[in-house]
Amino acid sequence: MNVKHYKKRLLDMEKTLSSHTRREIEDSRGHFIDSAHDVGDSSVADVAADDDFTQAELDLTILQQVREALSRIDAGTFGKCLVDGGPIEAKRLEAVPWAPYCLKHQGLIEAAAHPETRTR
Repeated sequence: MNVKHYKKRLLDMEKTLSSHTRREIEDSRGHFIDSAHDVGDSSVADVAADDDFTQAELDLTILQQVREALSRIDAGTFGKCLVDGGPIEAKRLEAVPWAPYCLKHQGLIEAAAHPETRTR
């Protein structure tokens, strides 16, 4: 596995996500500052700010996962599933280079987090 390739991708992603997050937070604050002070404009500013904060929160979540993957590179554990230490599939790492789990264990974790509701 070419760890240098993944490290470069993750460092590029870290830079991009950090920049996007800062800009989204600044934009959301700007909606309140720039908005007129009537109920209609305030409502529109609230929705726009909420959208920006939601995107910033998603970016921050991925940014944290990218940083954890970079830590795994430094520790020599990158590309190994955190559950059993087995290899993470190459196609998975290409698609999601910050992935901490192989497909099998990712599926089990997701299934446990979202149990199906049974109806009678």
